[in-house]
Amino acid sequence: MTAVNRVIQDRLQSDVALINQLGHYIINSGGKRLRPLLVLLTARAFGYTGSQHIDIAAIIEFIHTATLLHDDVVDGSDMRRGQETANNIWGNEASVLVGDFLYSRAFEMMVDVKNMRVMEILAHATNTIAEGEVLQLLNCRDADTTEARYLEVIHSKTAKLFEAATQLGAVLSKRPDDEERALAAYGMHLGTAFQLIDDVLDYSANADQMGKNIGDDLAEGKPTLPLIYAMRSGSSVQAAVIRHAIENGGRDEIAAVIDAVQDTGAITYTADLAREEAQMAAAAIANLAPSVYKDALYALAEFSVNRTY
Repeated sequence: MTAVNRVIQDRLQSDVALINQLGHYIINSGGKRLRPLLVLLTARAFGYTGSQHIDIAAIIEFIHTATLLHDDVVDGSDMRRGQETANNIWGNEASVLVGDFLYSRAFEMMVDVKNMRVMEILAHATNTIAEGEVLQLLNCRDADTTEARYLEVIHSKTAKLFEAATQLGAVLSKRPDDEERALAAYGMHLGTAFQLIDDVLDYSANADQMGKNIGDDLAEGKPTLPLIYAMRSGSSVQAAVIRHAIENGGRDEIAAVIDAVQDTGAITYTADLAREEAQMAAAAIANLAPSVYKDALYALAEFSVNRTY
């Protein structure tokens, strides 16, 4: 990870001062670096001894960071990872354009890897993420969003980059198709579990733990799974409160919505689904040879559902 961070800092450089300033701000703002870590662990789990996994891990982090910059603009967010968002400091225009720089720099780095399979996976993942962003936008303030539609969004928007990260470890190691598919499945299930727990924490953690404002998703009119389940399983009064909150946004009814989410068992339902996803992730790598890297992949599946931030 030290080597990955060196590559990130080196390739973040630009002759344009604002790109350096804003880029370094968000890259160094305390993210978990989970996605690049997955590239490193999966490559090493297959015994990879080269160095291209370092570059690919940095590419993955650039893509992820670009999506965060664009997300915060679309959502109008003012807080992420416990500090002000870039768009709140430098404005929406600068954030969007620096996000574009990070995407284009990532694709420059992909070309340097000189592996068409790597290019194919990352180009497809980036396209799928963009589709997921648009699907989420379509679901915003739509209280009739179904669980299936919501899961489609998180598979595309969040889990796809996890999938690409773990699949690329197998690709670099020149593993057969079945092993590549198994690692891709690990990443998809892990990313899904991770996002579902984010949804749980939005109604059960506090702002200091989460590094963002609790109820942000509700304020933006996002119908996440706890809300969808609570509307489906709660009383007509509870469903009406949640529906009104989704359709109108804001935090005016946050206390009543949190009560409904907790009273209906929506937190437990969502957390249980996340645990199922984490178990499927672990099952997908059962045939990997024993190693400290495999153990770490198992540990990340556990972390994804037991974390409080």
